[in-house]
Amino acid sequence: MGMKKSQNNINNLPNKLSIIRLVFIPVIVICLYFPGQLGSFLAAFFFGLAAITDLLDGFYARKHKKITSLGKFLDPLADKLLISVTMIMLITLSRIPAWVVILIIAREMAVTGLRGIAVIEGKVIEAHSLGKYKTIFQAVSVVCLCLHYQYLHIDFHIVGMTFLWAALLLTMWSGWVYFRMTKEVLF
Repeated sequence: MGMKKSQNNINNLPNKLSIIRLVFIPVIVICLYFPGQLGSFLAAFFFGLAAITDLLDGFYARKHKKITSLGKFLDPLADKLLISVTMIMLITLSRIPAWVVILIIAREMAVTGLRGIAVIEGKVIEAHSLGKYKTIFQAVSVVCLCLHYQYLHIDFHIVGMTFLWAALLLTMWSGWVYFRMTKEVLF
């Protein structure tokens, strides 16, 4: 009850951007139900816009000191749902291997769980730069895999798979770093 109103203000710009990211998820899913070039292009477009809101909300929140408890919850939730749901849809279109998506989602759940345990213990596990690179590579791979087709003589499926393999490597590596950091912080 003693929490300041600003700590839960849904009306600040970073929180609104996180909510917009959540709203884009069903739009992307609908676009991917139309697997031709138009649906794929629109899915990539909306995913790209959503990914940009992720960059903007964090930058704005830090710069203008608009970090809220709600934002600390909404931002990672929106990020994980956006990536996970879109990747799952790409499995149904045979554009991404299911085992890769399983590893990526499992890592996200494990790191979220570790951070939750740390919070319960009164500790904070800071974000690592590898996690930021992982997010960028995942986003680029998903945009390209949504596009899927050739545009301007570029095979976006091949480009997307190349970024996906790099994203998978960064995802596993950053997960290992989080486990190591958790061990040092908690034990």
